[in-house]
Amino acid sequence: MARGILTINAGSSSIKFSLYEHDGQLAATPALSGQIDGIGAAARLVAKDRSGKHEIALPLSGEQEAQHAASLDFLLKWIGEHLSGVEIAAVGHRVVHGGELFSAPMAVDREKLAQLEQFINLAPLHQPHNLNGIKAIARTLPQLPQVACFDTAFHRSNPPVAQAFAIPRALSAEGVKRYGFHGLSYEYIARVLPEHSERADGRVIVCHLGNGSSACAMIGRKSIASTMGFTAIDGLMMGTRTGAIDPGVLLYLIDNKGMGSKELTRLLYKESGLLGVSGISQDMRTLLAAAQPEAEEAIALYCYRIVREIGSLAAAIGGLDALVFTGGIGEHAAEVRRRVCEQSAWLGLALNEQANTDDQTRIAATDSRVDVLVIPTNEEWMIAQHACAVLAL
Repeated sequence: MARGILTINAGSSSIKFSLYEHDGQLAATPALSGQIDGIGAAARLVAKDRSGKHEIALPLSGEQEAQHAASLDFLLKWIGEHLSGVEIAAVGHRVVHGGELFSAPMAVDREKLAQLEQFINLAPLHQPHNLNGIKAIARTLPQLPQVACFDTAFHRSNPPVAQAFAIPRALSAEGVKRYGFHGLSYEYIARVLPEHSERADGRVIVCHLGNGSSACAMIGRKSIASTMGFTAIDGLMMGTRTGAIDPGVLLYLIDNKGMGSKELTRLLYKESGLLGVSGISQDMRTLLAAAQPEAEEAIALYCYRIVREIGSLAAAIGGLDALVFTGGIGEHAAEVRRRVCEQSAWLGLALNEQANTDDQTRIAATDSRVDVLVIPTNEEWMIAQHACAVLAL
């Protein structure tokens, strides 16, 4: 019987999963992938494997946490029945926050889980759901090894000055500093970049552009600076998140609009970004196809913020040898890449328009002083690879 590595990315209302076969070496593509969405409402499993697509409605009831546990129970049972020739050997989890304590993936036991719960206040919208996934599997299959892979870990190589806020030292000592996120995506790009560019170990900026967007500056394929900071709101404008915002705006909303923590959280995370500016959609594909001027304003602001942050990151690493686009928007929105490269031409970028339109891997013109690449990310494979390494599989 073949062994499999299951990866889990548990959110508040969805659970994304992939299963990679492992027969002495981890498979490059998953035997099964999909998600359970609609948890708390009308939950359904949607999955793809080599035989095609599968859709199943889940008859769930009860509180959100109970539905999460029931969803994972259903998933494990369904995989066992659907892929009867594959035995799950380990589970790798995306865990958003490892704090300052954890800078590498690790096997999770009860003690480690308790330590990870200490970081819930640093990522209250993500961490609890990530940990609930670990707890649910531990209840169902207590002997199954589980590995936590942290979105913050890749950025622990940032120098202290890049992690600091200009706040009283006592607050910094409590852990109020820049952590950075999307680390699993950046780690994957750093791993495969030498296959695509001779400048992989030089000064590289990677733009992870999707519903959540950020950028990371690397030297020697190590993170030097990131646009995301203490939370995943900071930096670039996103699908529904503000990105960097003057703290005075929040004080204004508190003092003049009577907003509290819950209202501000909803505004910052759910009602802003592309959706808030356009009033139409958070989906870049919808906005690019729209005729309304508000859609163009949202696209223009999104690209402007990327260009601003590329300039900032280039200053942090002393120049630019390669620019990489990844994530849903980065990989598929040629118009966004065109605008960003055009507005960043002062850094030595020159675009091959046809290669960009065709979504090719290398999209720089022959006379460009900077490599420009489009590389699909693969956080799930990175998680599975970490699980194998940690458990010596």
